[in-house]
Amino acid sequence: MIKINYMSTLFVGIDVSSKSNVVCAMDFEQNRYISSSFRNNQPGADELAETVVRCMEKHPDLNTIVAVLESTSVYSIHIANFLATSELLMPYKPYVYCVNPKMTANYRKSYIGMDKTDPLDAYLIADFARVGRTKKLEPWRGSQYIALKRLTRHRLHLAECITREKTYMVSNLYLKFSELQILEDEDQPFSNIYGATASAVLTEFMTLQDIVDAKEEDLLAFLAEKSRNRITDIQKTSELLKKAARDSYRLDKCMYEPLNVSLASSFNCIQAYQKEIRLIDQAIEKCINGMNPNAFTILRLIPGIGPVWAAGILSEIGDIAIFHSSDALAKYAGLTWKRNDSGDFVSEDNYVTKAGNVYLRYYLGEGANSVRRYIPEYRDFYNKKYAEVTKHQHKRALALTSRKFVRLVFGLLAKNQLYTGEKLDVESNIESN
Repeated sequence: MIKINYMSTLFVGIDVSSKSNVVCAMDFEQNRYISSSFRNNQPGADELAETVVRCMEKHPDLNTIVAVLESTSVYSIHIANFLATSELLMPYKPYVYCVNPKMTANYRKSYIGMDKTDPLDAYLIADFARVGRTKKLEPWRGSQYIALKRLTRHRLHLAECITREKTYMVSNLYLKFSELQILEDEDQPFSNIYGATASAVLTEFMTLQDIVDAKEEDLLAFLAEKSRNRITDIQKTSELLKKAARDSYRLDKCMYEPLNVSLASSFNCIQAYQKEIRLIDQAIEKCINGMNPNAFTILRLIPGIGPVWAAGILSEIGDIAIFHSSDALAKYAGLTWKRNDSGDFVSEDNYVTKAGNVYLRYYLGEGANSVRRYIPEYRDFYNKKYAEVTKHQHKRALALTSRKFVRLVFGLLAKNQLYTGEKLDVESNIESN
């Protein structure tokens, strides 16, 4: 925790917008020294730094600067980075904090009936720093993790695009090949109906009758070519495919061509997104290897955690020291559950709050899903939670496994130790619902 002499500190609150930065600066006694607005561009930032320096020179009893601004999309990045690295401000040891707007919103509640204007927002943010609300927060790290975070967050965007496209094409898939989506695993000809082989069958055969009428040797050769000979039992796959085609509904001939065009377009979009994700994965690995922090090595050595999942988790957590427990880290990620009890009634259907960092929650979830395949303890825990309920089984089991995984991540990073398979002595209780 950073120790600051508050009596000799200038507290600078900045209300950031795309066009301007409204600033309020005060000392510990709440004497206001700056109350002005500056353009949110380089000349405006230079003017702000010069104004702060003049204030410090006019009041020699002040020797430290604490600047606080809300994390406002990308608009706060430039000014935060400028203040943290400004040569003019360096003699005064500037500490810059980008805080979650929910923190200042909750602090506002202590001011009953306070109006909401830009100058008052800047005053509130400065006072937030003055009363010590930044003590347990991590100062701005400059651009160290910004590039990595841009990559990991863009990867999630691409993954969501793939999910959205797959969801969109479900109706077209059902219209074209009604039986394909409802078959049980043992009767399903494809392991992945969005894969290359399924894509070729769905788009290159105009109608289902074409599949049924295809000669066996021709269909076998087609499947072998499109799957690159990766199908273990190609004869069985061919039989299951023909049976599914026979059992599916038939459409009017006028519908097949439009459906094929739509499906081909969706498959092309999915393939394009998958190609972009592979490129982003390469960029993430290159970026994180250039930084090579110790925390990355720790996460990377957990079985099942590759460079992408480790980078995604690390880019959102930053310095583990700002979290006092694994519970605090879980809350930050939104991996907590709302209770829904009344009297003697105890609800069995409690929802994840999802009020935290959606990017961290995604990478913890993907990491936990991978870890359960490599570590028996996590596999058993997942299977136990999966079997406890009859609905939302995978989502519930994975959310709880993610919460358990948070404890492992926090314990290893907080203790700066490598994974050994032994249980860590970390104060935390895994939620059971």
